[in-house]
Amino acid sequence: MNNFLQIGKLAPNFLSIGVYKNKLGKIRLSDYRGKKYVVLVFYPANFTSVSINELIKLNESVLEFKKFSTQILAVSIDSPFSHLQFLLTKCYKNNLKELDLDFPLISDVTQKITKEYKLLTDDGLACPALFIIDKEGIIQYYTINNLLCGRNINEIIRVLFSIQYVKENPGRICPVI
Repeated sequence: MNNFLQIGKLAPNFLSIGVYKNKLGKIRLSDYRGKKYVVLVFYPANFTSVSINELIKLNESVLEFKKFSTQILAVSIDSPFSHLQFLLTKCYKNNLKELDLDFPLISDVTQKITKEYKLLTDDGLACPALFIIDKEGIIQYYTINNLLCGRNINEIIRVLFSIQYVKENPGRICPVI
């Protein structure tokens, strides 16, 4: 039995509480099936410097992801109330304003999602990881990073483009971009 998730397999579904536009609500991965690609981003915890920078950079690229019919979902082991406090804390761009993200932060306080995606560290944090899930709910790509290593948003967009190109052009490869 494999100890990891596989490309080409159905992504584990989840139902959790998320925070979007400072409101709490239920978020289920399967709600995007048949509608959008999903970039599922796991980050260790709120208030960590790499996490803040990545979330800001993802947010700055949200329109680019929308061009590819893609929803960003960010998951950490924090509670929904921690997410709300994180968003309301004036830590964005020299304390000038609150974090105003155009995608939800999902609570995995029970660590169930993180365990199902095989990302729980020995310290009880979520490993920084990213999954690209297609409209059918199939994992097309994933990467796992060191806790202190940030991700390149342009590379995520490039991979998303490549996946969509290959799916829309059966039998053709996507050359290096």
